[in-house]
This record gives sequence, structure tokens and C-alpha cells, in this order.
Amino acid sequence: MKALNITALVLTIIGGINWGLVGFFNYNLVDGLFGAGSTLAAIVYMIVGIASVWALVTLMMKSSKEE
Repeated sequence: MKALNITALVLTIIGGINWGLVGFFNYNLVDGLFGAGSTLAAIVYMIVGIASVWALVTLMMKSSKEE
């Protein structure tokens, strides 16, 4: 489970960096690597989205245990 949490965190950070690049430099790294609107880009976005939801659920579970 720890490896899954670390993987989710790393993917979420990568997604955040990509959004930072879009915001600051109008450059989408995922689209640059895989092609805008490509199936591979969509898969990357889905994986990062799932990882973000997993990281959020993990954070909420840890928060509820601390209370």
C-alpha cells in the first residue's frame, strides 16, 4: 500500500508541474510528448487524475484517523 501511495503522490506532483508549465509558459508537456488530443495523452491524464483521487482519499483517511 505504501508503494501505491508514493506512486500516486509522484503522479500528482507530475500533474501539478504540468499545470504549472501551462500556467507560466503556456506549454503542455504531456501534449508535447504524446501529441495534443492523442490517445496516449488522454491515458496519461486519466492516470494522473486517478492518482490524484487516490491521494485525496488517502489524505482524508489519515485526517479522520488523527481526530
